[in-house]
Amino acid sequence: MQNSECLDVFNKYLVEVKKSSQNTLSSYMRDVRQLGDYLDVHTDVTIDSATEDELHEYIEWLKGNGKSVATVSRAIASIKCLYGVLVDNGIVAENPTGKLTPDKTTHKLPQILTSKEVELLLEQPSCTDAKGYRDRAMLELLYATGIRVSELIALNLSDVNTSAGVVRCVSKDKERLIPLYSTAIKALTEYIEFVRPQMIALPGEQALFVNVSGERMSRQGFWKIIKSYQQKAHIEKTITPHTLRHSFAAHLLENGADLHSIQEMLGHADISSTQIYSQLVKKQLKDVYNKAHPRAHNA
Repeated sequence: MQNSECLDVFNKYLVEVKKSSQNTLSSYMRDVRQLGDYLDVHTDVTIDSATEDELHEYIEWLKGNGKSVATVSRAIASIKCLYGVLVDNGIVAENPTGKLTPDKTTHKLPQILTSKEVELLLEQPSCTDAKGYRDRAMLELLYATGIRVSELIALNLSDVNTSAGVVRCVSKDKERLIPLYSTAIKALTEYIEFVRPQMIALPGEQALFVNVSGERMSRQGFWKIIKSYQQKAHIEKTITPHTLRHSFAAHLLENGADLHSIQEMLGHADISSTQIYSQLVKKQLKDVYNKAHPRAHNA
């Protein structure tokens, strides 16, 4: 079977069965296409006939080309998933990925902002024009709910109920309702009632947040916005669109929220994905202790 046919089967599985997000789909497909390209150039086998040794050589080739531990680990995960699908579909008799294991590495905890840094960031949008009102509403909504940026820009006007103080988020065919604090409700209400009608290009526009052209905000557009406010606030930490999501979860946990509630709000399928925030809070407490306890500095 040609590599393209194997990749088509995998793509169909990711879209129809796993219902992967566009970002996940792109990431998986990029990894397995790279494997196919490598086999074309360096071997005389195709994806469905590659052996364990050939796959192991490919992983060594990635390392030899300076790929990071994280990149190689992700490639291994993608390849394992690919061959699992090919076995399930009867295209490959035996899974050749058994001995492919990622290098052990310290799991890097996500970067979060302190409460003061969050306040500083949220203060940056200047509500003197439409863009300022929109940006403040976006940042407040992100920190209020912990939703992913892809979920933020996918929101429609009908997903927000300011009178009930909730936002409806649909991801992978699962719906969750997330409460909003009063400042976020106020910022959203001002944007929706007074600003958004002036910004939309067409009266029937469904998108909650639109760009200066009046069309749905893009991920890249939001990335530029958050980077500009990071610089304006003089925050030295690297802020990504995911930073407010991580900060939301860690701050809730610090203030007594239970893991299962946070898991539900974040939309994590598995509690293990949420438990990383427990490690984060513990690490912060330890750092505070080591800096503040008078006997922690004794040799």
